[in-house]
Amino acid sequence: MNIKYPGYFLSFEGIDGAGKSTHIEAFGNLLSQRYPNRDVVMTREPGGTPLGEQLRNLLLAAPMNLETEALLMFAARREHIAQVIEPALKAGKIVISDRFTDASFAYQGGGRGLSLKKLDTLEQWVQGSELGTLLQPNLTILFDLPSAIAEARRSQVRAPDKFEQMDLDFFERVRQEYLRRTKDDPKRFYIINATQTREAIWEELKSLSLDI
Repeated sequence: MNIKYPGYFLSFEGIDGAGKSTHIEAFGNLLSQRYPNRDVVMTREPGGTPLGEQLRNLLLAAPMNLETEALLMFAARREHIAQVIEPALKAGKIVISDRFTDASFAYQGGGRGLSLKKLDTLEQWVQGSELGTLLQPNLTILFDLPSAIAEARRSQVRAPDKFEQMDLDFFERVRQEYLRRTKDDPKRFYIINATQTREAIWEELKSLSLDI
């Protein structure tokens, strides 16, 4: 059972190159127009707080043990929840995060091979309450794209971080773990076929019906 707040929590997910970052800011602006009485908070993971941004720099560049990587991801997430996400949701705001816990399962679990049981434990610890409820997005929009197409797109952008440098097999494992998560919690996910044109994806995003 998920924690209920007056606010509304959305996350954008997908493998690197799937195109989520192309649309997330415009989607935030769209919701600001549709819900003028609601503040929209745009944030990201890893990051979202001063400490989280410092950890982001380490996580995206520094080589480290896999379990260290997962622990730092969840440490940044705990700070993010405490300082940004929960206060905003309690105040009735709309929170849009570029990645949340599904990314840890996809990248550290699916891609890097960390035990999903360990990730489950961290998820319960960092996002759980004493009542046994769990903080999860109300809606997760997953940009799904074959890893080969995503690789071609990544090659056209900025210098890659340590994850973006990984091979096709890594990203296919990441993708498959994302898809497994959608099957485990189908009501929370909306899957976008990211092979569509940018314009078609934007039209699909605009047509989403949100229970805000």
